[in-house]
Amino acid sequence: MHKLGLLGRHIAYSFSRAYFKNKFEREGITDCTYENFDIGRIELFPSIIKNNPNLRGLNVTIPYKQEVIPFLDEMDEVADEIGAVNTIKITKNNKLIGYNTDCYGFEKSLVPLLSSNHKSALILGTGGASKAIAYSLKKLGISYYYVSRNASKQVNYTYSDLTEAIIKQHLIIINCTPLGTFPNVDDYPNIPYEAITDKHILYDLIYNPEETTFLKHGKAHGATICNGQKMLELQAKKSWSIWNLD
Repeated sequence: MHKLGLLGRHIAYSFSRAYFKNKFEREGITDCTYENFDIGRIELFPSIIKNNPNLRGLNVTIPYKQEVIPFLDEMDEVADEIGAVNTIKITKNNKLIGYNTDCYGFEKSLVPLLSSNHKSALILGTGGASKAIAYSLKKLGISYYYVSRNASKQVNYTYSDLTEAIIKQHLIIINCTPLGTFPNVDDYPNIPYEAITDKHILYDLIYNPEETTFLKHGKAHGATICNGQKMLELQAKKSWSIWNLD
C-alpha cells in the first residue's frame, strides 16, 4: 500500500486530502492512501519519513515550502530556480526530490484570463507561493512587483506606498497572503480598491471561501476575478504525475 500526504501546519481544512480521496474513489485506486502530516516545526519532518516507510510522495503547504529544502537530496530545476517546493517525490531508495507544481497550476489557470494589456502585476506577499507566481509571470513576459507590510530588498512597495496611480499601472493583482482565508473571511489586503477597473484581473490563491473579500472588492469594480481552486486542481494533477513516473 503506497502512502501520500500533505506536509504543513494547521491543515485540517486541506484541499489536497479531500481531492485525492475523491480521486481514489472515482478511479478505483485501492493501493494508495493520502493523509495530513500536520507538524508544528520543520525539525519534525525527518521523523515522518522514518515512521512511514511506504510514503512515496508529499505535497507541501504553508509554512514549509522553503523550510523543507535543506532536508531534500535533490531539487528539480524549476523548484531550484523558484526557491520553493510544494511537491516531494520519495524514490524507492528513499531519496527525496523537490518539485514545484504551483507555477504550473497558476500559469495554466491565468492564461485564459489574459489580454494584450495585461503587462504588469502586483504580487501581494513574499512567502513560498509568491516565488512560484513570480516565476510564472516572468515566463509569460509579465513584469511583477512585490508588495509587503515591511520594506526589504525584495519588496518594491509596502502597502502604505500604494496609490491609485500604482494600482492603475498594474492590471493584474495577485493575493499570495493568507488574508481572508476561512474562518477569517472579513480580512483582506489593504490596497486602494477604488482604483480597480474592469480591465483588472484580481487573482486570489485562497480557495476557501470561494469568493474572498479581496475578490468581492474587485468584482464590485468590474474586475475579472479568479480564486485558487483551479490552480490547486492543476497542481495536484501535476503532483500525481510526478509521483507516478516509475
